[in-house]
Amino acid sequence: MLLADTAAETVIADKGYDAQARVVEPLLAQGKGVVIPSRSTKKMARYYDLHLYQARHLIENFFAKLKQYRAIATRYDKTARNFLGAIHIAAAVVWLN
Repeated sequence: MLLADTAAETVIADKGYDAQARVVEPLLAQGKGVVIPSRSTKKMARYYDLHLYQARHLIENFFAKLKQYRAIATRYDKTARNFLGAIHIAAAVVWLN
């Protein structure tokens, strides 16, 4: 599983990753924190840090705004250096708005 191999101390994900046996238990066995809300169909809701989950939402919104720039979404730049420069410019514009 890819999530178990990450170096992160805490894994923050949406309800799509709410698979107890395949996702949550291997992460907890490695001592990683899990911030994944339970699906509404679960009998027992899992506790998760709401403030960390809200931070994830802000980051997702930022990437959604960043993808509105056509050159970023389609990766027009050929080199990684130019692409990173375009991301910096677009991120500054998004941040200033």
